[in-house]
Amino acid sequence: MEKLKIGYAPTRRFTFSAEDARRYKDLIYKFMQQYDSIEIVDIDDINDEGLLYDSTAMANQVSKKFIANNVDAVFVPHCNFGTEDTVAKVCKAVGKPVLLWGPRDEDPLENGFRLRDTQCGLFATGKVLRRFNVPFTYIPNTSVDDPVFIRGFENFLRAANVVKAFNKIRILQIGPRPSGFWSVICNEGELIEKFGIQIYPISVVELQLKTEEIEKSDSAELKEAVAAIEKTVKCKPEDAESVKRVAALKLAMRYYADRELCTAVAIQCWDAMQKSMHIMPCLANALLTDEGLPVSCETDICGAISEIMAYAATLEQTPPFLADLTVRQTTNDNVELLTHCGNFPPSLVPSGCQTCFNKHFLFDDHCPGTHEGEIKGGELTMVRFDGDHGDYQLFMGKCRGVHGKFSRGTYLYVEVNDWPLWETKLVEGPYIHHCAGVHQNIVPALYEACKYIPGLTPDPVDPTEEEIKAWMRGSIN
Repeated sequence: MEKLKIGYAPTRRFTFSAEDARRYKDLIYKFMQQYDSIEIVDIDDINDEGLLYDSTAMANQVSKKFIANNVDAVFVPHCNFGTEDTVAKVCKAVGKPVLLWGPRDEDPLENGFRLRDTQCGLFATGKVLRRFNVPFTYIPNTSVDDPVFIRGFENFLRAANVVKAFNKIRILQIGPRPSGFWSVICNEGELIEKFGIQIYPISVVELQLKTEEIEKSDSAELKEAVAAIEKTVKCKPEDAESVKRVAALKLAMRYYADRELCTAVAIQCWDAMQKSMHIMPCLANALLTDEGLPVSCETDICGAISEIMAYAATLEQTPPFLADLTVRQTTNDNVELLTHCGNFPPSLVPSGCQTCFNKHFLFDDHCPGTHEGEIKGGELTMVRFDGDHGDYQLFMGKCRGVHGKFSRGTYLYVEVNDWPLWETKLVEGPYIHHCAGVHQNIVPALYEACKYIPGLTPDPVDPTEEEIKAWMRGSIN
C-alpha cells in the first residue's frame, strides 16, 4: 500500500496553557507513529511550537505545505480550546477529509482555573467548519488511549483511503458489455462529470493480439507467471497449453492497465473471447485482483468501482471479490450463495487448500481458464456502488461466511441478519445481482467515506445508519 499522508495540524488558543498544549501535541504524535500505513506531515517548521493558532498568515503557510506535500487527509486535534477560524481556513484550502477530535480535559485546578477547555473549543470549530462548508469526521472528546478514539482514528484512516482511491479511479474497459446484460449499463459521461471517474476502452481484439504476442515470446516473465499459476492452482499435465495462455492473458491485461494508469479492469468475459482465444479470463481476473488490480466480470463498471472501494477500506490488505447473488439456502432463510465462474482471488481459499484449474461448466464450448472451489468464511462486508437517473448510492452490509453445499465455480455462502430486507433493498435498487465482497467489516469506513464524495449517498443495511453513528460515538461495540 502507498502510505496515507496525514497533514498533522494540532491547534491551541493563546488564553490557555501553551505548555500543556505542546505536551498533548507530542503525545498524539507518538500515538500516530505506531501506524505503519501513514506518513505524518507535521507543521514543526512553521513555528517553534508546531501548533496551529490564530493567524491568517499561519493558516496560509500550513495550507501551502499540506497541498505541496499532497496530503490525503488533515487531522486537527485540539490540544486546548484551539483556534476555530484558522483550523477552518486550513481545512477549506486543503480540501481533503478532516478529522476533528481533542483529548479529554482534566478537572479544574484547586485554584479554579482550567488548563485546556478542549471540549468547548470543539463545539466552536464544528460550527465554523460548517460555515466554511467543510465536511469533517468527529470523534468524541476522549483520552488518547480510549478505545473509542483508537477505533475512530483507525476508521478515519480507512475512510480517507477510500476517498483517495475513489478520486483516482481509472478503469480499463475491455470490450463492450455482453449484449444480454442490460443490468450493467452505466453512464460513462455522468461518472466523469459527477465523480471524475475515467474509463479507458480497448477492444477484445487488441487484448487478443497482445496475448498472442506474449504467448509466442516465451519470455522469462511468462514462465514466471505460468509457474505462479501451477503453484497456486491444481493443474493437470494436459492443462499446460491453456495455463500458458491464461498466464499470457493476465500479463496482457496488466500491460494495458499499467500503460493507461488504470486502477481496475472491467472485462467482457464472454463470449467474444472464447471464440477468438479459446479460453476464459476468470482465473486471470482472479490473479490480477489478488495483485491489487481488481477485475470485474461482464464489463461491470460499477462492479469495478465497488471492488476498488472495498479494497481501499481494508487499507489494501485484503483482496475483494465480485460475486453473483444467486440462490437462498433452503435450510436457512438468511443464508445466500455468492458465486461466479471462477474469478475469486486464490488467496481467499482456506489455508492448506487449493482450487482446481478447470473448463467453464456452463457454456457449450467449455473453454478452459476458470478455477473452482470454496473460499474461506468469517467476517465479511458486501458492497455495491450503483446509480440511475443521476442518483448514486453505496449499498453496504456486514455478513458472515459459512460453509454450504458444493457449487460450481468459485463460491461462498453468507449469513445475513435479515435476507428479505437485503433482497428488497437490492431489487428496488439502484442495484443489481453483482456485489463486491471483502473479508472485513468495513461498513463504518465506507459510510464515513461517503461524507467526502459529493453525490454519493450511503445506503447501509446492517448495521443501520443509527447503529453506525452509535458505534462511532462509542455507545455500542
